[in-house]
Parts: sequence; structure tokens; C-alpha cells
Amino acid sequence: MTLRLRQNRKYKRRSQRCSAPKLPLTQFYPYIRCALCCGFFIDATTITECLHTFCKSCIVKHFFYSNRCPTCSIVVHETQPLYNIRPDRQLQDIVYKMVPFLEELEREQMRKFYKERRLPLPKPVHVSLQSPVVLKRQRKDNFPRAVFTIPPELNIYLLLEFVGAENGISDFKPLERPYVCVSGEATIRHVELFIRRKMELSPMCQVDLVCGDHLLDHHQSLKDIKTFVGKEALQDGLLVLHFGLVLPSQS
Repeated sequence: MTLRLRQNRKYKRRSQRCSAPKLPLTQFYPYIRCALCCGFFIDATTITECLHTFCKSCIVKHFFYSNRCPTCSIVVHETQPLYNIRPDRQLQDIVYKMVPFLEELEREQMRKFYKERRLPLPKPVHVSLQSPVVLKRQRKDNFPRAVFTIPPELNIYLLLEFVGAENGISDFKPLERPYVCVSGEATIRHVELFIRRKMELSPMCQVDLVCGDHLLDHHQSLKDIKTFVGKEALQDGLLVLHFGLVLPSQS
């Protein structure tokens, strides 16, 4: 018995030496928290010029006021800093694994956000108790067939996401319906005019639209943008355009 006890003690000592030390989560805060909102990364996005990372919504809003990195003050781009940011999905996966409740909490906040504004939930968040077959039957029964059907290649479904307004711009209405179905031949100019009308914007206010990492020009058509940017611009079949309100530059 004494020999077995000695062997067990040796085994416990070895296992204690080999086991990795457990570190508190606070020691990793400088690597998994956004310097702008001081929260854990959500849609982690990295600046390619200096490799500093922030939440996507935080850094996009910041670049409407400045073209410098919030951490090191390096000039990201002289005119279009959004060109030099990239999503960091690997880091985001690490954050979700280190903070297990974070992903579910973010989903719950999204559900609450859409519910308070009486907006339809995006597909990843929406949970339906009915089977897809039942839903398809209901749609067929409730909606009559159209006399004229637009060709599928001309159907572009937009999701217009408002990222913020520059200081000094406050007199505007919220965009209540961010989901729009338009022709692929429509241009960014048409989208801007739609936003201006719905939000009742002043002529002195400038609307900047971004798709992925690309600042869009007025002459670009939605069909060309969808082809050029590719799958990165799509979310559940929707072409996602981010837009912000800025004051025109005085030259």
C-alpha cells in the first residue's frame, strides 16, 4: 500500500507540473477589447496599416470624423480610410470562445433592437416555430401571383445600415425601413436620393455610402457593385450598404 501511495503522489506532482496555469480573463483584456467602446470585440475589424483592431461599428463611425487610427494616430488613408480595414474573423472566433456568453448576448440584443423598432428580424436571428413547408404554403395562399414578374437578375434586395452622423448634423428623421427592393440598374445616386427623401435631409448634408471596404461613387449601379464586391457584401441574400451623414469638405 505504501508503494501505491508513493506512486499516486508522484503522479499528482507530475500532473500539476504539466497542467497549464489558469490565467484570469482580465489579463487578456488588452487583446480582446475595443479601445473605442471598451467592450469585447463585436465584428472585429483590423486596420491594415497598423494592425490595430476595433469593433466594426466603432471604427466605421470613427472614420466619419477622422482618418487616423484611434490608438497610434497613424494616417490610415488620406481621403478614404475605410479602404484600409479588414474583418478579423479568426480573432472574433477567439473572443467568442474566451467569453462564452458574449455571442448569445449579442444575438439577444439584436432581437431586442429589432423588436423595439418593429422591424423584421434577419434570418440568423429569427426563430420560427413553423416548418419551412408550412410557411411556403401560407405565402402562396396569402399573396396572389403577380401578372408581371421582374427577371431575377434585376432584383436587388438592399439592407441600408445607418452608421452615424458627423458632429453638427442632427436635424434628420430615422430610416424606419432599411430593407429595399430595387432594380439592379439603379445607381448609388438613386439610393442617396431615396435616403434623403425618407430622412428629410438638408441639401447641405452629404451622404456617403460604403459597401464592404469600398466607398461608392454616384454613377455605380447596384448590379455592378454586387458583382464587383462579391459574397463579402451579401448578408442572407441582401446587399448591405452602410451609409453615414457628413458635412461637405470646404476646399
